[in-house]
Amino acid sequence: MAQAAKQCYFSKNNIKQIDYKDTEILKKFINPHGRMISRKKTGVSARSQRQLATAIKRARYIGLLPFVTR
Repeated sequence: MAQAAKQCYFSKNNIKQIDYKDTEILKKFINPHGRMISRKKTGVSARSQRQLATAIKRARYIGLLPFVTR
């Protein structure tokens, strides 16, 4: 059985630029342990995934998101 491809969250909601200060959106793409969720599971496009990874890393460095949660 072939699954239908998920539509990119950012293109669906017309989000052009992913902002590292918007932690509510970034938290949707982080699992309970604090790791980034893969493209396969989220359905995000490749371009958005790269922007998302950069935004999450910046937010972690500044202290808006945790590196690891327990």
